[in-house]
Amino acid sequence: MNFYSLNKIAPNVTFKDAVIKGLASDKGLYFPEKISPLGKEFLNNIEDFSNKEIAFEVIKQFVADEIPEKELKEIIEETLNFDFPIISIEENIAALELFHGPTMAFKDVGARFMARCLGYFNKEEKINKVTVLVATSGDTGGAVASGFLGVEGVDVVILYPSGKVSDVQEKQLTTLGQNITALEVNGTFDDCQAMVKTAFMDEKLIANKNLTSANSINVARWLPQMFYFFFAYKLLKNKHKEFVFSVPSGNFGNICAGLMAYKLGLPVKQFIAATNINDIVPEYLETGIYTPKPSKQTISNAMDVGNPSNFVRILEIFKNDDTKLKEMLSSYSFTDKETQQAMKEIKEKYNYIADPHGAVGYLGLKKFGIDANTYGIFLETAHPVKFLNVVEPIINETIELPKQIKEVINKEKVSINISTYEELKHFLINS
Repeated sequence: MNFYSLNKIAPNVTFKDAVIKGLASDKGLYFPEKISPLGKEFLNNIEDFSNKEIAFEVIKQFVADEIPEKELKEIIEETLNFDFPIISIEENIAALELFHGPTMAFKDVGARFMARCLGYFNKEEKINKVTVLVATSGDTGGAVASGFLGVEGVDVVILYPSGKVSDVQEKQLTTLGQNITALEVNGTFDDCQAMVKTAFMDEKLIANKNLTSANSINVARWLPQMFYFFFAYKLLKNKHKEFVFSVPSGNFGNICAGLMAYKLGLPVKQFIAATNINDIVPEYLETGIYTPKPSKQTISNAMDVGNPSNFVRILEIFKNDDTKLKEMLSSYSFTDKETQQAMKEIKEKYNYIADPHGAVGYLGLKKFGIDANTYGIFLETAHPVKFLNVVEPIINETIELPKQIKEVINKEKVSINISTYEELKHFLINS
């Protein structure tokens, strides 16, 4: 399996090279040359397979022979060592909980898979030391830090916006040490992401550093997110309904993976990209005009993205055919006030505590409309404990800290403050 750049200038590369490079030399995102639907027999009997067996069937065509079957199965075994339960909320609506991993966020799957792929490539071929450079608006940083901690031959540098991630999120990415360094940026997530993109375009820097990204622009971070959608289908297949997935969306990697799952043959009626007031994609689907904007800060901070990197992949999935895209993808935006109200109602009516991102996903289903023939699944992408200052006042209740959070919450934060790209470059060259 080869991957091509969506800018269509750089040469095609293998899975291994796509993972190590992160971005193509023409600065385009990598996309698989071919998407082969899974066999009908597999999908018809999916309930007979374990999650790890499902994951192997889903990912193997994209990895191809770059990682032998035995080692790929071991990587999946280590990646998927936690559960993905579905919790019924109301009639025909449920939450798919993706926060039972080590950092209590959906990004644990992609980060752990990518870290182990890089570890395998380094072990087998002794690639030059790789520096993973990543910007985070919240959960990516912690998941990447945890996933790559102690991986031989890999240093991790995480940029995050000062004062714009939750206390728990900050502790998860600033307290691990070893091969993990946190850079606290005086600015927004957009500023962090702009610095990372500039670094990948800086010829002097990349001549000195073997850089890759662990954001969802990297194929090894992005593609494993397909797994969740198949796991949900396995659990709900016996309901004999048409399935609608509502995905809280910021950089659009998760919903892009869902649409890839659909291309592999997963039976889905509709996908909903539910956003906060950073409404670039809802506006595009309404007007046909894609207009990046400066991101606005909200209580669902992991979705505060003004120019979603993965939307170009979604366009590629549908061959830039807006008509076909709109048949499968709806997108709605919601305010903080609407999100807070939804969190309150979900707790009062159904005794379920949703985090701000999951609440946006729930609102997406309600706006779309779930009838007797459909079943709506919204993705709960992070544990509500990661947003205590938002959640507890709304539900008027104290949330008990899970063990994953207790392990880091009292550790000392260690970060390096930067304000400019030149400071980032200086750090990278001299580290």
